[in-house]
Amino acid sequence: MKLRGSAVVLATALIALPTALPAAPAAAANILANPGFESGLSGWTCSGAQAVSSPVHGGTGALRATPQGNDLARCQQVVTVQPGTTYQLSAWVQGTYVFLGATGTGVNASTWGSPGTTWSQLRTSFTTGASTTSVTVHLNGWYGQGAYTADDVVLDGPGGTPDTQAPTVPGTPSVGGATSSSLSVTWPASTDNVGVTRYEVSRDGGAPVFVTGTSHLAGGLTASTTYRFKVRACDAAGNCSAYTSEASGTTTTGGGGDGGLPKRVLVGYLHASFANGSGYTKMSDVPGEWDVINLAFGEPTSVTSGDIRFSQCPAAECPGVESEADFIAAIRAKQAQGKKVLISIGGQNGQVQLTTTAARDKFVQSVAAIIDKYGLNGLDIDFEGHSLYLNPGDTNLANPTTPVIVNLISALKTLKSRYGAAFTLTMAPETFFVQLGYQFYGPGPNGTADNRSASYLPVIHAMRDDLTLLHVQDYNSGPIMGLDGQYHTMGGHDFHVAMTDMLLAGFPIMGNPANVFPPLRQEQVAIGLPASVNAGNGFTSVAEVQKAFDCLAKGSNCGPYKPRGVYPNLRGLMSWSINWDRYNGQEFSRSHRAYLNALN
Repeated sequence: MKLRGSAVVLATALIALPTALPAAPAAAANILANPGFESGLSGWTCSGAQAVSSPVHGGTGALRATPQGNDLARCQQVVTVQPGTTYQLSAWVQGTYVFLGATGTGVNASTWGSPGTTWSQLRTSFTTGASTTSVTVHLNGWYGQGAYTADDVVLDGPGGTPDTQAPTVPGTPSVGGATSSSLSVTWPASTDNVGVTRYEVSRDGGAPVFVTGTSHLAGGLTASTTYRFKVRACDAAGNCSAYTSEASGTTTTGGGGDGGLPKRVLVGYLHASFANGSGYTKMSDVPGEWDVINLAFGEPTSVTSGDIRFSQCPAAECPGVESEADFIAAIRAKQAQGKKVLISIGGQNGQVQLTTTAARDKFVQSVAAIIDKYGLNGLDIDFEGHSLYLNPGDTNLANPTTPVIVNLISALKTLKSRYGAAFTLTMAPETFFVQLGYQFYGPGPNGTADNRSASYLPVIHAMRDDLTLLHVQDYNSGPIMGLDGQYHTMGGHDFHVAMTDMLLAGFPIMGNPANVFPPLRQEQVAIGLPASVNAGNGFTSVAEVQKAFDCLAKGSNCGPYKPRGVYPNLRGLMSWSINWDRYNGQEFSRSHRAYLNALN
């Protein structure tokens, strides 16, 4: 069970261009005070900033600011404006991540760039509301991304026409430098390269990666696999050219792949769409110990619609929630560090039943829209409750006929095909839907049937070649029978050893002895745990968790249950949740990250 609040749609665009009011053009004059920082920081309110004489874009001064800790090094100025008027905002900047924007009543304009050491102009525009008399113009950097420089900030309205001109299409890319797990992509610059702030590289039609130069190293690929790449150019106002034609390249044989994840992983869920007693955690504040960050949750508009929606937690529910632009930028920063960010579908209240092919197709379309919008690495299936079930008599593990099972398998295969080999697919079922299948599947031992107890097994089995990680929730569970014929109770190391051993050794399915659930690969399996006593029923202490991992991965420190083998490549740990872990002083992530790093 994963507790969360209700989802409320919150959409904040990178560039806000309200059109409901008739807009009068502003006077064509820069109305900012000290726009070039020639008089130091006069007229501006800044943190972590100073005026410098070099480098400058124009004149003799510029702004230099350095984010530290939770401080974004923001520099801002309140400006009087006219209601119902269109304004243009621009600035010349340098730095890894630089943001420019304006906020006020009915105004929330923002843009960003990552030009490095080259001066690049950020541009956006906005139209004031009927009662807007002032706006706050701001510049800021990003957590841990180094200093930024800004100069020649302009707020005016020459004609009141927003910038809608996209750069020209770059030249056709070339793909080379093949290894077993990477390819190098290069392309000729757009002929409008002066106005280009980034290039976007799409692999196999998937969500693009942002690049500031004219080359990109695509990593985490699968050996002996062909990939297609296309590129487009974008400017500071968010205008993007059409994509180039595609170019392809093939990785070499041997090694590589595995989703680009490290040998030992920590997977955590981030309460991105709701609030609870753990407190809200910004994406940028997710500790570096986590390798996979699952956004909780994408939720259905109705149980059987297949239509999945995701929105950030509303500000009224989550004070301090970041803007959508900051949220996306933080995702990019995590990905640049090698982290994977996924959308998790379901949770305690997010019941999803794909009873029809129309619902299946809507599921694919709506999930892909979320992945593309936020540039995510993949999908986590966290169906709970009665989302999955098996019709009476549907007992063939390898050939299920129940529509909710068949349609989910088809949808997952379609998404995997759409995004290619690097697509990260994980699942987080409860023990009730997996290991309990050892006791009941189809006709049970007493002649009855529990058509939910093994409902995940056909899905896991069908997707085993595409599944990156399975992390069963070893919590919120009753006693489960292990391969030793004994019942094991959550909260101690023996329960985790017994439940994990079933996945890695395989098990016959009672009620239909002809069915056997084959073993999963060791690197596909992680152990699911609550991060603290607040997070779920079945909390297991750090010492007991590591004792279980020792037993499974090294064959030492075992208790009464003796696993069928030693699993040195057991992948890691999953936890509900990142928020509860922070609430608990990061005991889970810090202790277990150090432990996993020390393993061979």
